[in-house]
Order: sequence, then C-alpha cells, then structure tokens
Amino acid sequence: MPSYSERLTARVEQLNTPALVGLDPRWEQLPADVRSAAQPGGGSEAVVMARGFESFCCEIIDVVAPLVPAVKPQVAFFEQLGPAGFTALANIIRYARTAGLVVIADAKRGDIGSTATAYADAWLAGENPDAAAFGADALTVNAYLGDDTLRPFVEKAAENSAGLYILVRTSNPGAATFQDRTSENQKLFESVADVVQQLNASHWPDHDYGSIGAVVGATWPEELISLRRRMPNTPFLVPGYGSQGGTAADVAGAFDQNGQGALVNSSRGINFAFQKEQYAEQFGPARWRDAIEAATRQMIADLRKYIPSAE
Repeated sequence: MPSYSERLTARVEQLNTPALVGLDPRWEQLPADVRSAAQPGGGSEAVVMARGFESFCCEIIDVVAPLVPAVKPQVAFFEQLGPAGFTALANIIRYARTAGLVVIADAKRGDIGSTATAYADAWLAGENPDAAAFGADALTVNAYLGDDTLRPFVEKAAENSAGLYILVRTSNPGAATFQDRTSENQKLFESVADVVQQLNASHWPDHDYGSIGAVVGATWPEELISLRRRMPNTPFLVPGYGSQGGTAADVAGAFDQNGQGALVNSSRGINFAFQKEQYAEQFGPARWRDAIEAATRQMIADLRKYIPSAE
C-alpha cells in the first residue's frame, strides 16, 4: 500500500504543481446565484447555508480538479452550521475524492488518549475514503498538549495510509507569543519540529518523505528555510500565500533541492477571485467560475517561477 506522501507526490508530479486550493465558504461572499439556488427546498438558515456551501465547493472542485493535486476544506466554516454543515462537508470530501483530489481536512484536532483516537477514527480515512466517517486523506493536528497526543493520530495514519500536518510555525502575527518561547536555547516551535522529524524517521525510514507533515506559514520565509533543513523528511503545508501576504518567493524555501516536499495553500484568493478587481473587470460576477480558474492558473504560474520541479 503506498503511503500518503507517495500518493500525494504522484499527484503533484502528475499535475506539475504544488498548489493547494483551500475551501473556505463564507455565506456573505458566495456568488449571488449560488445563494439564490440554495433557497428552494426550505429548512432552517443553517440548512440553506449548508446547501449553498456544498454547491459552491463542489463547483470549485469541478474547476480545480484538473489543475491542482489537492484541496483543503476548512472545517470551522461547516461546523458553525451544526449537523447540516457536517453533512455538507462529508459530501464535499467524498466529491473531491471521486474527482481524484487529495483531501486535507483542516480541523486542527488535538487531544489525549481515547479522545485523540476518536478524532483519528473520524477523519483519517487515508487511501480508502470509506475507512472513516469524513473520508479525508489527511488531517491538521495541534500538538501543543504534548507529544503523547500525537500517538493515536500517527498510528491511524500508518494503518490507513493517511497523512497528518502538525502545527509547527503558523502564519498568524501572534504566533510568536508562544511559539518563540525559548528553553535551553531552543524555541518551542523548533522542539515541535524535532518531534515531527523523529516521527517520520522512525515510521517511514526508507521514504524520502514520511506521512507526518508540518504546517509552516509563508509569512516566515527565513524560518521556512531553516525548518526545511531541520526536517529533511517532513512534507510541509504552507498557508499564508496570497491573501495573508506571502509570495511565491517567500515559499520557495519550503522545497528541497529537487523542488519537492511542500504544498502551498490559497483559499480566499481563489474561492472569491471574482470579487478581486483584476478578475471582476475581466469576467464580471456571472462568470465567477472562470475567475476561479484564472486565479488558480495564475497561482500555478507564479509558483513555477520559483520552484524548479514546477517548471
């Protein structure tokens, strides 16, 4: 059975890009026709919004599936709608898997013992989308409760050929408040990075990359370079490109000398490209799908300027 990292690498090589499209639906920003189409059928406000979210995300998937290797639904936007939102999310994940995309559920779960096991069971389907309730290939995880919180997730990832992305150096401005705390001349995020690298070295010793990834923000370009050296066998998930200010030049340090080892995420900049001036003038609100495609292609082209494997 191929590992998560092997499956992902095959998709990246097939499409010749490390671009990752986040799925972050926000009701007020959805195209007018999507919101209107969600009204028939009735139900509570949450049910109507969930219907719109599912339709919108599935349309995005239709546009980007031929272009990028993976999508990353942000679980919080669905969770806020309760049961209807979770049903929509499960349907979206299944739709994306059917389209051939790798799906990373951005849920940032983290807990101890049997609770962590339950989270892993819920999300980490891995190679077989029927192996977990939500059917995702991979899951984002928060390790700041301690390294023992990772064990159930790592065991499930190994069992199901699934992946994890552990928060190491996040892209938000306040990340330094805790992550830069220093003990014995080592910052906290560096200690987490060492644990992640050790997990990959011990569980996937014969692989270029293990299946335990690290989330490292594009807003820390110098640390991307140092963390790539520190975690040579760890795949990166890089948020912060585009709307959060990170550039293609900033993310280049996440990749190895062969241009492998990372995914670069863009969510709002692609989901709502039709609202950006350059695409609004070109396509207008009715052609929002064309705007999404254009923004995705622009991201791919932008990354190719700095990442050798994407040339």
